Amino acid sequence: MADKAFVDFRHAQQLRLDTLVRLRWLAVIGQSTAVAGVHFGLGFPLPFGLCFLVIAVSAWLNIALRIRYPVSHRLGDGAASVLLGYDILQLAALLYLTGGLDNPFSLLFLAPVLISATALPPWRTLALGLLAMACATGLAFLHQPLPWQPGEVFQLPFLYTAGIWAAIFLGLSFTGIYAWRVAEEARQLADALSATELVLAREQHLSQLDGLAAAAAHELGTPLATIALVAKELSRQASPESAMGEDIALLREQVERCRGILGKLTSLGTEDASPLESLTLHHLIEEVAGPQRPFGVPISVSLSGEPPEPVCRRNPGMLYGLGNLVDNALDFARSRVDIRAHWDAETVAITVADDGAGFAPEVLLRLGEPYVTTRGVGRRAGGEASGLGLGLFIAKTLLERSGATLAFRNAAAPAQGAVVTVSWPRAAFERTSVAA
Repeated sequence: MADKAFVDFRHAQQLRLDTLVRLRWLAVIGQSTAVAGVHFGLGFPLPFGLCFLVIAVSAWLNIALRIRYPVSHRLGDGAASVLLGYDILQLAALLYLTGGLDNPFSLLFLAPVLISATALPPWRTLALGLLAMACATGLAFLHQPLPWQPGEVFQLPFLYTAGIWAAIFLGLSFTGIYAWRVAEEARQLADALSATELVLAREQHLSQLDGLAAAAAHELGTPLATIALVAKELSRQASPESAMGEDIALLREQVERCRGILGKLTSLGTEDASPLESLTLHHLIEEVAGPQRPFGVPISVSLSGEPPEPVCRRNPGMLYGLGNLVDNALDFARSRVDIRAHWDAETVAITVADDGAGFAPEVLLRLGEPYVTTRGVGRRAGGEASGLGLGLFIAKTLLERSGATLAFRNAAAPAQGAVVTVSWPRAAFERTSVAA
């Protein structure tokens, strides 16, 4: 289910046909206005019929796409590349009829490539950029004269035309890379947030199981009471020393055991039935560190602060986030992991430190962003870099939703290792509502 949701999310990121159709209509209107303005407004001679024939092809294509596909249709990468490639060729044909690169509208070659950079893979953008540059190179040498005053021929120096070619090349390169980088960061953030939502949905599902278990226990209570009553009546009729008596005694014993189990399940659905619903700071840390102790790296826990010790509600997101930080520290520690907790009247802070190599300087300022791996190769990764960089992002997101702030640093010399500090305002840490 999670994989299908992720695939659906990726599909939703594909370029909509409606977007290209609307942009092409803007191009058709702009091209028609420019051609008509030059011909009728300025009175410059130009191949008016051929120009409008080229523009009409784009209009016919838009009408055909509207008839063939619904408005919500999303294009695959191949189809989107073909349509954007057509836009480049259509613009090249129109520029050929109106002066080539001498036409100031030649800079519009940037538009299809810019759209590709924001929505398509890099190699497709590169292919469209090369197509645009090939068209621009051809137009530098082969084109009809630029529309100008009747009886006059406007001719720019070839060096100036070469400068326009260079400007188009640099514009395609810079804006393409810039747009791709911005869009890629947005896509990565969207993918990471989607993964975080899946984790939260899983945690929410586990929380809902408590209520389902309590409901099931309530429904089973009545038939179990009937079984207990019948077993009690049968025990009066059978001799305790007989085989039947022993079976009935065993039945009554198992009925009482079932009652105890159902009683525990019922307590999960109540707000104040389980003492485990509330955790002291020390118990919170032990619940996080306990499952990690069998991995062979000593984990020390120290607490400091004035009584009373802070108490929080059980929060799956908080437990998951702190557990990820401890797991990450164990992965890179050489000989030990230290978990230090401190509190006062205003704040509660938990510090997780290891004695490993620490955070790489080039990623230290970007930690917590999606797809930024913390330190590369871990001790338990078998000598290979593991993970996609989403673990720390998800942990940071879940902890921040509980009201925490995170700080990452390396230990001060001569010590070494990574240090992560999670701090909450004490009121947020001790609030009665569970952040999810």
